[in-house]
Amino acid sequence: MIPRIAPLLCVLTLLAFAGLARAGEGDPGQIVTHQFDAFRVDDLDRAYSYASPMIQRYYGSAEGFGLMVERSYPMVRDPGKVRMLDLREEGGRILQRVEILDSKGTLYLLDYEMIEGDDGWKINGVQFVAAPPLAT
Repeated sequence: MIPRIAPLLCVLTLLAFAGLARAGEGDPGQIVTHQFDAFRVDDLDRAYSYASPMIQRYYGSAEGFGLMVERSYPMVRDPGKVRMLDLREEGGRILQRVEILDSKGTLYLLDYEMIEGDDGWKINGVQFVAAPPLAT
Protein backbone atom coordinates (compact mmCIF):
# COMPACT_ATOMS: atom_id res chain seq x y z
CA MET A 1 0.00 0.00 0.00
CA ILE A 2 2.79 2.44 0.93
CA PRO A 3 4.62 2.06 -2.43
CA ARG A 4 1.44 3.12 -4.30
CA ILE A 5 0.81 6.13 -2.07
CA ALA A 6 4.37 7.49 -2.20
CA PRO A 7 4.21 8.63 -5.87
CA LEU A 8 0.80 10.21 -5.27
CA LEU A 9 2.13 12.11 -2.25
CA CYS A 10 5.10 13.34 -4.30
CA VAL A 11 2.80 14.64 -7.05
CA LEU A 12 0.48 16.34 -4.55
CA THR A 13 3.43 17.96 -2.78
CA LEU A 14 4.85 19.28 -6.08
CA LEU A 15 1.44 20.66 -7.08
CA ALA A 16 1.09 22.42 -3.73
CA PHE A 17 4.50 24.09 -4.06
CA ALA A 18 3.78 25.10 -7.66
CA GLY A 19 0.54 26.74 -6.52
CA LEU A 20 2.37 28.67 -3.81
CA ALA A 21 4.97 29.87 -6.29
CA ARG A 22 2.27 31.11 -8.68
CA ALA A 23 0.42 32.84 -5.85
CA GLY A 24 3.59 34.64 -4.76
CA GLU A 25 4.17 35.97 -8.28
CA GLY A 26 0.79 37.63 -8.28
CA ASP A 27 0.54 39.49 -5.00
CA PRO A 28 -0.28 43.22 -5.28
CA GLY A 29 3.26 44.46 -4.65
CA GLN A 30 4.68 42.12 -7.26
CA ILE A 31 2.09 43.18 -9.83
CA VAL A 32 3.07 46.83 -9.29
CA THR A 33 6.76 45.86 -9.53
CA HIS A 34 6.09 43.99 -12.79
CA GLN A 35 4.45 47.10 -14.22
CA PHE A 36 7.47 49.24 -13.27
CA ASP A 37 9.71 46.62 -14.92
CA ALA A 38 7.63 46.85 -18.10
CA PHE A 39 7.84 50.65 -18.16
CA ARG A 40 11.62 50.48 -17.69
CA VAL A 41 11.99 48.56 -20.95
CA ASP A 42 9.28 50.53 -22.82
CA ASP A 43 6.96 47.51 -22.99
CA LEU A 44 3.67 49.43 -22.95
CA ASP A 45 1.61 46.36 -23.85
CA ARG A 46 2.89 44.51 -20.80
CA ALA A 47 2.51 47.58 -18.54
CA TYR A 48 -1.07 47.98 -19.80
CA SER A 49 -1.81 44.31 -19.08
CA TYR A 50 -1.46 45.00 -15.33
CA ALA A 51 -4.22 47.65 -15.44
CA SER A 52 -7.75 46.71 -14.41
CA PRO A 53 -10.42 46.16 -17.06
CA MET A 54 -11.97 49.52 -16.09
CA ILE A 55 -8.68 51.36 -16.69
CA GLN A 56 -8.14 49.48 -19.96
CA ARG A 57 -11.63 50.40 -21.21
CA TYR A 58 -11.10 54.05 -20.25
CA TYR A 59 -7.78 54.45 -22.11
CA GLY A 60 -8.59 52.01 -24.91
CA SER A 61 -5.04 51.05 -25.84
CA ALA A 62 -1.55 50.57 -24.47
CA GLU A 63 -0.46 53.71 -26.31
CA GLY A 64 -3.23 55.85 -24.78
CA PHE A 65 -2.46 54.44 -21.36
CA GLY A 66 1.27 55.06 -21.80
CA LEU A 67 0.67 58.66 -22.86
CA MET A 68 -1.46 59.31 -19.76
CA VAL A 69 1.20 57.82 -17.49
CA GLU A 70 3.93 59.84 -19.21
CA ARG A 71 2.01 63.09 -18.77
CA SER A 72 0.52 62.55 -15.31
CA TYR A 73 3.02 60.22 -13.65
CA PRO A 74 6.44 60.73 -15.30
CA MET A 75 8.14 59.23 -12.24
CA VAL A 76 6.22 56.00 -12.92
CA ARG A 77 6.94 55.98 -16.65
CA ASP A 78 10.68 56.48 -16.04
CA PRO A 79 11.27 55.44 -12.43
CA GLY A 80 14.49 55.67 -10.48
CA LYS A 81 14.52 53.67 -7.25
CA VAL A 82 11.23 52.01 -6.35
CA ARG A 83 10.31 50.48 -3.01
CA MET A 84 7.10 48.72 -2.02
CA LEU A 85 5.88 49.91 1.37
CA ASP A 86 2.73 48.80 3.20
CA LEU A 87 -0.20 46.92 1.73
CA ARG A 88 -3.41 47.78 3.53
CA GLU A 89 -7.18 47.83 3.38
CA GLU A 90 -8.73 51.27 3.70
CA GLY A 91 -12.42 52.01 3.24
CA GLY A 92 -13.00 48.71 1.47
CA ARG A 93 -10.12 49.31 -0.96
CA ILE A 94 -6.79 47.45 -1.12
CA LEU A 95 -3.92 49.94 -1.37
CA GLN A 96 -0.26 49.26 -2.08
CA ARG A 97 1.91 52.19 -1.02
CA VAL A 98 4.95 52.77 -3.24
CA GLU A 99 7.97 55.02 -2.72
CA ILE A 100 9.73 56.35 -5.83
CA LEU A 101 12.98 58.29 -5.83
CA ASP A 102 13.41 59.78 -9.30
CA SER A 103 16.68 60.57 -11.07
CA LYS A 104 16.57 64.17 -9.78
CA GLY A 105 16.34 63.02 -6.16
CA THR A 106 12.66 63.86 -5.70
CA LEU A 107 10.76 61.45 -3.45
CA TYR A 108 7.19 60.48 -4.30
CA LEU A 109 4.68 58.38 -2.39
CA LEU A 110 1.84 56.84 -4.35
CA ASP A 111 -1.03 54.57 -3.40
CA TYR A 112 -1.92 51.95 -5.98
CA GLU A 113 -5.50 50.76 -5.68
CA MET A 114 -5.60 47.03 -6.38
CA ILE A 115 -8.52 44.83 -7.33
CA GLU A 116 -8.55 41.05 -7.52
CA GLY A 117 -10.29 39.36 -10.41
CA ASP A 118 -10.41 35.95 -12.01
CA ASP A 119 -6.96 36.50 -13.51
CA GLY A 120 -5.34 37.82 -10.33
CA TRP A 121 -4.53 41.30 -9.04
CA LYS A 122 -4.79 44.36 -11.28
CA ILE A 123 -4.03 48.04 -10.78
CA ASN A 124 -7.26 50.05 -10.63
CA GLY A 125 -5.82 53.52 -10.07
CA VAL A 126 -2.96 55.52 -8.59
CA GLN A 127 -3.01 58.57 -6.37
CA PHE A 128 -0.30 60.78 -4.94
CA VAL A 129 0.18 60.76 -1.17
CA ALA A 130 1.46 63.80 0.67
CA ALA A 131 4.95 63.01 1.91
CA PRO A 132 5.51 63.36 5.66
CA PRO A 133 7.52 66.43 6.67
CA LEU A 134 11.27 65.93 6.88
CA ALA A 135 12.82 65.95 10.33
CA THR A 136 14.98 68.99 10.99
